[in-house]
Amino acid sequence: MINILGLSACRNLPPMPTVSTVDIERFMGDWYVIAAIPTVIERDPYNPIEHYQQNMDGTIATTFSFRQGGFDGALKTYHPTGTIVPNSGNAEWRMQFVWPFKSEYLIAYLSEDYQQTVIARNKRDYVWLMSRQPHLDPNTYQALVAKIKAMGYDTSKLQVFPHQP
Repeated sequence: MINILGLSACRNLPPMPTVSTVDIERFMGDWYVIAAIPTVIERDPYNPIEHYQQNMDGTIATTFSFRQGGFDGALKTYHPTGTIVPNSGNAEWRMQFVWPFKSEYLIAYLSEDYQQTVIARNKRDYVWLMSRQPHLDPNTYQALVAKIKAMGYDTSKLQVFPHQP
């Protein structure tokens, strides 16, 4: 009975809070994926980078690329389109990899200098810790992992992704 109640409690997590506002122009550009609780398409990524560019219609052209299995592995590239949810302060998006399905994309943390961000989901199933630089100092990394844990994630599932020039 206790296990059933524990599982029920996991399903009733409060909504994921997002940052109050995002300056979309500042958010655009390259983000290095430092660590994640990855999706199925993110198998064994090396040098994973997410690039954002705002289209004239307000959608976000996204390029997610990485080398699979090693720094010299096959290049994998995906091009989802982001749509900003109205009245969300630009902090809530929907990402569409395949029509008609859209995935939740919540900017749950963004440093004031736009150098680190955490992208989360209400289900607490996936999370991405990203930086403008390919490496974070250990103190910054641990502070961001603590934020992710405070959001309700099992941080033992976080995978750190390797980067090199």
